[in-house]
Amino acid sequence: MALTFNPQLRSDGKLKHLLSTEGLPKHLIEGLLETADQFVSVGDREVKKVPILRGKSVFNLFFENSTRTRTTFEIAAKRLSADVINLNINASSTTKGESLLDTVDNLAAMNADMFVVRHAESGAAHLIAQHVKPGVAVINAGDGRHAHPTQGLLDMYTIRHYKTAFHNLTVAIVGDVLHSRVARSDIHALTTLGCPDVRVIGPKTLIPTEVARMGVSVFHDMARGLEGCDVVIMLRLQNERMNGALLPSAHEFFKSYGLTTEKLARAKPDAIVMHPGPMNRGVEIDSLVADGRQSVILPQVTFGIAVRMAVMATVVGA
Repeated sequence: MALTFNPQLRSDGKLKHLLSTEGLPKHLIEGLLETADQFVSVGDREVKKVPILRGKSVFNLFFENSTRTRTTFEIAAKRLSADVINLNINASSTTKGESLLDTVDNLAAMNADMFVVRHAESGAAHLIAQHVKPGVAVINAGDGRHAHPTQGLLDMYTIRHYKTAFHNLTVAIVGDVLHSRVARSDIHALTTLGCPDVRVIGPKTLIPTEVARMGVSVFHDMARGLEGCDVVIMLRLQNERMNGALLPSAHEFFKSYGLTTEKLARAKPDAIVMHPGPMNRGVEIDSLVADGRQSVILPQVTFGIAVRMAVMATVVGA
């Protein structure tokens, strides 16, 4: 049987880019999570640095707004001792008509070792990865509706931290699944890691029509979908990606799909609540839940630094 080509992997099976959790072998995902374990404690040191990327240049190319992702990538790279260059897209030549690949070529000529790319168009990171010369790594920091692999990995790290293993978990992903690259990345990672029961919950207008083919169960009733869950991942409404009226109002959405303490009571008593951010209180999640004892939303952000350090160290060392 012929092997399927995966642009993220070298011929020896090691990771050369991180573009998607889809197609990543289980052992590579587990390896990244184990590597992240080694970096979590770096943030507690007086000198928060290790020399792994000393002398390397990391370019953050964020063609789409971001706070958490860009900042945690910058912190991760600096803790690995890399030289970090943040491209100001609003002042870059792309606003003057320069193509994406021409921009990359010019930056590559400055001896870039790694590009961290966020773009509104699906496939942008893949395009750059196919274009760069050998030895230059590309990390997808989110592309359109397609993928957000480091968020998926930090979500897996968070789940593993609190629940230890995946083989006996029920995980619910709630809200605007249709427009969520995080949901896709989480689903691919969860199923690869052996999670037996992955559920998506939301109104019919915000659930992809063929999502069940990804190995998930679909629920339009939140109470039923949350029954017996170990992990609840809430998603924000991505109004900027919606074409037309997919919902009557944010208020109506909260009544049916906003996570309240009453709805969360349907899940297991020790269920954890996650959210990739930015969080819209009173739309997809109530403040009592967001700030409650079951919320691990802030630890997710902290773990994100270690996970992104692990990804950067792995692709450069591959």
